[in-house]
Amino acid sequence: MAMPMSGWDTAGAVLLVLWALAMWTAVGVLAYANRGPVRPWVYRGAVAVIGFGVLGQIGHVQEHVAQVGYWLGHPNAPAWMTPWGTGLANGLQMVLPGRPTFGMELLHLTGNFLFLAGLAGVMVITRRARGTRTRRWAKMGVWMQGLHGLEHLVLTLSIAFGAPRAIGLSTFFGLVDPGPGLTTYRVWWHFTANVMGSIIFGLALYHLWRERREVRAGFLLRPLPAVTRRAA
Repeated sequence: MAMPMSGWDTAGAVLLVLWALAMWTAVGVLAYANRGPVRPWVYRGAVAVIGFGVLGQIGHVQEHVAQVGYWLGHPNAPAWMTPWGTGLANGLQMVLPGRPTFGMELLHLTGNFLFLAGLAGVMVITRRARGTRTRRWAKMGVWMQGLHGLEHLVLTLSIAFGAPRAIGLSTFFGLVDPGPGLTTYRVWWHFTANVMGSIIFGLALYHLWRERREVRAGFLLRPLPAVTRRAA
């Protein structure tokens, strides 16, 4: 059951959306700037995007872990959200108050976009180090999380355009009536997708740390050869 909405819910929802918009604006600016001459600030900006992406995914995946934990104790109950997740969903519900569950769908869509932005940041930072394991894992993560984000986009748009329930792979395309079976499938579907995505993100970050010298070298001006320095 939804909790009463407060001003904090609205403020939190607005800040969350602004966070996601800022992340993707930064990704776009950094990716564009990285196409031309070497700009060291692109490296620092990408590191910031990755860091905020990690924070966003920690908050996102804990919601799915909590949902699974609740399901283990109440397998026949409706899907559950944490109090802070419910508050944010209530705040986002104000966008379309006449569409039940829209706030919840938009919340998870926003969380996935924050996660995807972090992975995109890894792609930006490794553009000049294409042979690294970091880039291979990041590319895998972008594809997987991109498909997961597309699923959430479809779920959100289906509610926004008036479907009686969310339509997508994780809801059997709306063909199964609400109940314990559908709840179980959806809770575990999104939990599995987020845990797998988090593992891939973690492996990309692990390799980024190991290959940081190679990655950084692509953004740093190389010293002049010794002969040139003596001539000067």
